[in-house]
Amino acid sequence: SASGGRVVPHPVSRVPVSPTAVLAEVIKAFGAPENAQRIEEARDNACNDMGKMLQFLLPVATQIQQDVIKAYGFSNDGEGVLKFARLIKSYESQDPEIASMSGKLKAMFLPPMTLPPHGAGTAGVATS
Repeated sequence: SASGGRVVPHPVSRVPVSPTAVLAEVIKAFGAPENAQRIEEARDNACNDMGKMLQFLLPVATQIQQDVIKAYGFSNDGEGVLKFARLIKSYESQDPEIASMSGKLKAMFLPPMTLPPHGAGTAGVATS
């Protein structure tokens, strides 16, 4: 049986760059004034409606990510962004820094969830 050796996942083998570096670049891009403004406008258009949020915000967020990650060998389309998201997800459980950066990134374009009272199952998640 194959026991012993620690298996390190390499979901995207042809991208030699660390996911942390790419994530940092993406976060930086979201923080850029022109992008922050685009997101702000998309947010305003959506007026806290979750369905509209996906309609307006997601394309903007996807575009911003695409512009960054295409430089790292991801395809310049929705598929590339999905691959990148899967890659980050695969590292989140092993790397607290990536998990924290990923949370930060999501917070930049996802609205703070206003949960109905029966969403009390998530009460333990709030960080002070």
